Amino acid sequence: MIKTFDIQDRRFPLATGAGSDAIHKDPIYSYAVTRLVDDKGRVGTGLAFTLGAGNELVCRAAAFYAERLKGIPIEDLMADFGQLFNKLSNEQQFRWLGPHKGIVHLALASVTNACFDLWAKTRGVPLWKLLTDLSAEEIVNTLDLSYLEDEFTKAEAISLLESTISTGHKRMDIIEKGYAGYDTSVGWFNYSDEKVRENCKRALDNGFSAMKLKVGSEDPLRDIRRAHIVREVAGDEAKVMLDANQQWTLPQALSICQELKEMNPFWVEEPTHPDDIVGHKRLAEHIAPIKVAMGEHVPNRILFKNYLQMGAAGFVQVDAVRVGGVSEFISVSLLCRKYNIPVVPHVGDMGQLHQHLVLFNHISLGHEALFLEHIPHLKSHFVHPVSIANGVYRTPMDVGSSCDLL
Repeated sequence: MIKTFDIQDRRFPLATGAGSDAIHKDPIYSYAVTRLVDDKGRVGTGLAFTLGAGNELVCRAAAFYAERLKGIPIEDLMADFGQLFNKLSNEQQFRWLGPHKGIVHLALASVTNACFDLWAKTRGVPLWKLLTDLSAEEIVNTLDLSYLEDEFTKAEAISLLESTISTGHKRMDIIEKGYAGYDTSVGWFNYSDEKVRENCKRALDNGFSAMKLKVGSEDPLRDIRRAHIVREVAGDEAKVMLDANQQWTLPQALSICQELKEMNPFWVEEPTHPDDIVGHKRLAEHIAPIKVAMGEHVPNRILFKNYLQMGAAGFVQVDAVRVGGVSEFISVSLLCRKYNIPVVPHVGDMGQLHQHLVLFNHISLGHEALFLEHIPHLKSHFVHPVSIANGVYRTPMDVGSSCDLL
């Protein structure tokens, strides 16, 4: 059973320019870390991701949730985790600070992810293996489907999962062959044009066939120039994504995206405020057939449901350290499967956790394993860092969710 816990505030300054985008010019990559310790000494580690300031607040909120898990055996806890998630996320006083968003929801993500890590370690398997071995009913029992009843009941969710799990054996070859990564570090916002050019060449040499550029400059001509640099170096066959990190107003996005269409981006990411669902729908219609990617700052399954219902998302970038952890991530993936919208997780945790969830999404839900973002800046701080070779993610085989920090 869960005997005790500790919460850690871990912060990692980056090299000059790394991690920068149009909004976040000087980030300090940080984790609110939950460590759940059971009576046999096993430690389940969960992360929530911030950019520095305020990380201590997420840590304090995580302690509030973790305290409520003491004395519960992990198997009992996970057998009906959806009910527990519902109870914690709707705690009658703490909920006021959200609901289901902000500091309290980031904290719940950290604690939830620690629960899933401890569960996998208790069973002695990697997280992806734990999840892909679960039955449809066992998976749904870990989910809180409240506020999604207009899309599926529990029975309908189980039925959908049963249909996708039944063909999962056909997709198990991904374990051996892996799946592609895409390189975000080629084009951080503060990098010079020449550094962007050099980084693109290096990414190609390292086997990447997809890469992302940060846009959202005060001068749109800078974005256009840099986008064409990436396209020129990468070539016409490469996938090139553009990420504005919410910098543009809708009128600005409508204008600049029309100009950027010329270099044929694979998607335009976070083009405007993440709460503006109607704005995303208008932009998606305006720049078609180019797709809009969103989700990095969408905090819960209900807003994702609305994006899907409005037809406002071409790619969903749900992040298990932004929504309420692995449980809510799976709920969103299930919604996306119903709507046949691809899931390409945002990598706020350097891919450590999401590499497992891509495998689960592909094997058990039938999502295409298109690719996963690769950001290498914190790999040296993990006990079992992600492994990527020739641009391809290799399957993690160590027990747990790969989130233990040195």
